[in-house]
Amino acid sequence: MSNNPQFSHFSLSGIDAPKFLTGQITCSVDKLNQHYQATAICNLKGRVHFGLWIAKVADAQFDIVLSHDYTEDFIAHIKKYGAFSKIEIGEVADIYPCIIDDETTFSTDKNFDTDEQNNQWQIASIASGNYWITAATQALFQPQELRLHQRGGVDYDKGCYLGQEVIARIYFKSAPKSFLHRIKANGELPKFGTTVGEKGKIQVVSAVKIEAGFEALVIGRPDMIAEDNNLQILPLPPALQEDVARH
Repeated sequence: MSNNPQFSHFSLSGIDAPKFLTGQITCSVDKLNQHYQATAICNLKGRVHFGLWIAKVADAQFDIVLSHDYTEDFIAHIKKYGAFSKIEIGEVADIYPCIIDDETTFSTDKNFDTDEQNNQWQIASIASGNYWITAATQALFQPQELRLHQRGGVDYDKGCYLGQEVIARIYFKSAPKSFLHRIKANGELPKFGTTVGEKGKIQVVSAVKIEAGFEALVIGRPDMIAEDNNLQILPLPPALQEDVARH
């Protein structure tokens, strides 16, 4: 059985689509373009309930990509919160993770639906900090812990959205003690949402099997990760190695 992540996509369109999304996602709708932007919809506690990627197809049409295992849950969420909005949900279809022009992205081209392509995407995603949330990791992490704001996925100047009060308070008045790191370790591939390390307090966001163990994006305190003899810290892109606190 394959361990490859599975993704779905659909369009969200209609005259109220931009306004509806503004009150839902953590990033700014006004800054979206045709390239997929990682973002999130959070719960009222400010934790990521739906991790997704979104692209602007037209003025009032957006393409949304998310993990297949909670797509139905997300559609129900849209119908609940958008019951009185003039929006239309397009047909849900499979979409395939791939690398195009050295960038991690998605394509509807079924030629990308191979274990090799998927594995390359996972390895490149881990290296670039491009985590993927699944049903197993829903509501576990805050956007700032995931460094989502350092990827353009959180806009602290936009209007209100789900969980905004908690997210803004953390950013402006405090800072998370645990946050995203990239690590390498020996052993079996851990399940997403479980813990690794000597003290069992470092939580796995996403992981991929490699020849000698696995690489993973994890949430943990930097001192605890650095002191763990079972884990090797690997570099992330420069923007994702900055302090997660407000500057």
